[in-house]
Amino acid sequence: MNSNFDLLIRDGLLYDGTLTEPVVCDIGIRDGKVALIGRLRSKTAAVVIEAKGLAVCPGFIDVHSHSDFTIMADPRSEGKLLQGITTEINGNCGMSAAPLGERVYDRRKEDLRELGISARWSTFGEYFAILEDLGVAVNVAFLAGHGNIRGSVLGYNSKEPTGKQLSEMSALLDEALEQGAIGLSTGLIYPPGVYSRTDELVHLSRGLSKAGLIYASHMRSEGDRLEEAIGEVLQIGRNAGVRVHVSHLKTAGQRNWRKAGRVIALLEAAAADGVRVTCDRYPYVASSTDLDSVLPVWAYDGGNEAELKRLTNPEDRGKIVAELREQANLPGYWERVVVSTVSREGNRWMEGKTIAEISRATVSDEIETLIGLLVQERLRVGAIFRSMSEENLRRFLALPFCMIGTDSSARCFDGPTRQGKPHPRGFGTFARLMGRYVREEKVLALAEAVHKSTALAARTFGLEGRGLLAPGHFADVVVFDPAEIKDAATFEDPFRKPEGIPYVLVNGIPSVWEGEITGKRAGRVLRRKST
Repeated sequence: MNSNFDLLIRDGLLYDGTLTEPVVCDIGIRDGKVALIGRLRSKTAAVVIEAKGLAVCPGFIDVHSHSDFTIMADPRSEGKLLQGITTEINGNCGMSAAPLGERVYDRRKEDLRELGISARWSTFGEYFAILEDLGVAVNVAFLAGHGNIRGSVLGYNSKEPTGKQLSEMSALLDEALEQGAIGLSTGLIYPPGVYSRTDELVHLSRGLSKAGLIYASHMRSEGDRLEEAIGEVLQIGRNAGVRVHVSHLKTAGQRNWRKAGRVIALLEAAAADGVRVTCDRYPYVASSTDLDSVLPVWAYDGGNEAELKRLTNPEDRGKIVAELREQANLPGYWERVVVSTVSREGNRWMEGKTIAEISRATVSDEIETLIGLLVQERLRVGAIFRSMSEENLRRFLALPFCMIGTDSSARCFDGPTRQGKPHPRGFGTFARLMGRYVREEKVLALAEAVHKSTALAARTFGLEGRGLLAPGHFADVVVFDPAEIKDAATFEDPFRKPEGIPYVLVNGIPSVWEGEITGKRAGRVLRRKST
């Protein structure tokens, strides 16, 4: 007898992505989409999931991901799939896979070499073709990185673009959008974005406004100048008429924790005034980025080689040391900066240790330890920064316009992406949200947390047919146990899968079955539809 469906989920408690109360029902899936929802007792399927006592919801959408290169190196995306992520928004913080002009490629080639990536591309169209030939395990969409665009035209220096260069940057953005990018991201603490002026960003963002796309920003400051940085994002929204999104909203540094209320008030007032503003956050109070992000901005000017030269030139090095001593004058500062990844085998023992611990072990001054490590590793050092407030985290997660992002690349338990001791958010984010902040602390109701992780994210980033479980929508599905779901990844052991998530479907294909990866690569490259 022919089956009615390819797959049938029976007796699950359906959280459909909206804020409505959940209902117990069955879900029939056919040809990668939801075909029917209801009490389907008479219906049959080739594959059945018995979901009694379990929650069923749309696949989680990671709105802040950095898998642009790791999915090429290892497209299994185990850390993302196992926590229920079925779609990623990549190209964040001004850093994307394309456009990849020669100067940007030169800056990234060591990353590519370390990951074993030999393919060469320039445009998003070429990059997407490589991904589709390779096959990806989760759906992937991409923002165009302002750093790539500026770096391709101006390089990694502090020059202001001429009118001609600004036109070249606009043309690169237009090409990226035409080929399927879903918006523009900036990383305004990283070179070359750190050197851009507000009017440059407004000019580029006007192209987004015409297409109804989004501007997502890692702002110029998340600490001492946080309110000014928020103001710039909102100014870009007003002047360019564009939707704006604040990446990983935080108050970094204890002296800035008191600013949370004012930041929320700024965002809410702008929204009331007509600015379309959203944000995202990961459910941890430690951040992670490159270790050299602590250096003064002028040290980056001219690219990596120029930065390394300044770190070894006695006069420049002395200035850097003096500025770092002023910046890191709070007690215990270097006890809260943890080395997560290095590239030299002889330095592997440092992974998971603080700068203070390394300093004591090497009998060296902390700042000299930092600079010496950056020089030895040629800047290729990842770090974790413990600088945030748990109370503020809860306040941000509860905001109705705040979504969830891992701020992590997709990694696997073995292969080229298993390196160092990265932030546990790469394996734990969504399970931690549902376990700790929904079940245990009740910061959010479960329907609200699902909504933020699915429908709100899909609507914000223009992902058609995703984020809801409704007939005709793609069958990206997570089945989890609300009483058992929790994260297991830690800072000491980040490569650990979460608990309580037995089934994950990507486009109707079982990608996690009874808690284990199936090896299916059912994801798709999600392109913006040209208008």
